[in-house]
Amino acid sequence: MISLEPVATPDAPLARRNPVAKLAAALVFSFILIATLDPVAPAIAIAVELAVLPLFGVRLRVLARRALPLLVGAVGIVVTLVLFAAERSGRVLVEAGPAVVTSGVLLTALGLVLRMFAVALPGVIVFATTDPTDLADALVQNAKAPARFAIGALAAFRLVPLLGQEWQMISMARRARGVEAGRSPLAKLRLFASTAFALLVGAIRRGTRLAVAMDARGFDAGTPRTVARRQRFVAADALLIAAAAALAGAALTVSVLLGTFRPLIG
Repeated sequence: MISLEPVATPDAPLARRNPVAKLAAALVFSFILIATLDPVAPAIAIAVELAVLPLFGVRLRVLARRALPLLVGAVGIVVTLVLFAAERSGRVLVEAGPAVVTSGVLLTALGLVLRMFAVALPGVIVFATTDPTDLADALVQNAKAPARFAIGALAAFRLVPLLGQEWQMISMARRARGVEAGRSPLAKLRLFASTAFALLVGAIRRGTRLAVAMDARGFDAGTPRTVARRQRFVAADALLIAAAAALAGAALTVSVLLGTFRPLIG
């Protein structure tokens, strides 16, 4: 079954803001943090993001569950830098054959991991507090996005939960036919790849049918379309974007004042 349980309190102060404003604020906040490689600025940014969670009505448990895939990326970053880092400055902490772990490598890995979380969490918060239909309406009305793009994005949001259900159905059907991996890691990898390919084929077919249906309904005709629900962009929405830029700039300023700022370019 597809869970339709809300993941955030809809009447929270910032959850009620215009979807385009929340998306723009997340992009501005994340884009500024990309400019540095040090761990101080993203650590401050993460602290700010966790502090504003109650204003968005997002429960910490929900955020942790949705950000769980980021832990896989964090482990990958650390392992990659430990094994393949070109610059190994600082004090040597562990030396095991070709793997040499230094304080400089760990500091760089910490900065990249924190930056990944600092950049990704605003997007997680925004999409956890935004109804897909409201986002599509706001993209058309406030961002002047083409209706074809906005409705296509809405359809994608609505269909994503089906992927997990289809994966389970494919796995159950193969198990009923006796197709199982057992304890072999290679067989599990082969079965995972074939299941993912079947899921991809099904998604492409569904997308093709959706595109044909949208063309049949005139989404590519260029004719002005009416909207059923108005999405208003008010001063509070602009203030949210400005506050996001100011907070990200403050995090970079603290990093510069502490002498830890490491520009991405230069």
